[in-house]
Amino acid sequence: MRIFHLHPIRALAATCTFAMLLSGCQSMGTDGLVASNAPPEISGPAAGAIAGDMVSRLAEQIGPGKATVALKPDASPFGQALEAALKGWGYAVVTDQKTDSGTKVIPLAYVVLRFNDQVLARLSTDSVELGRAYIATPSGATPASALSLMRRG
Repeated sequence: MRIFHLHPIRALAATCTFAMLLSGCQSMGTDGLVASNAPPEISGPAAGAIAGDMVSRLAEQIGPGKATVALKPDASPFGQALEAALKGWGYAVVTDQKTDSGTKVIPLAYVVLRFNDQVLARLSTDSVELGRAYIATPSGATPASALSLMRRG
């Protein structure tokens, strides 16, 4: 009998792919946003570091502060940090899904999961999806993988 061992990079890629596929199975609301969630045990500094990095990468894709972002935050430190990071980059953020007619709104959903010793983060809009693994500590977080980017039609 032969036992297969995955190289650490391949194992991480497989884990990220599985997490992204699994999180895509969540039910969508009537407005098309996935219910966002993040584990509450991620520290505030780690949540802030992850949110800051992910929003800076999102801004590279959709342009900084050019639209209103519709967000369904949870009460986790990451949900709060994400909203603060978006505002820091100049985005208007609506959480009640109500905007003036004619306002360009970008629906944004996120999923943050713990897996082994890492935190997997994903941001999704109707045009782009970003994912990355992080090593989180009580004092912050550092990227543990390259950024995964998927553009939609």
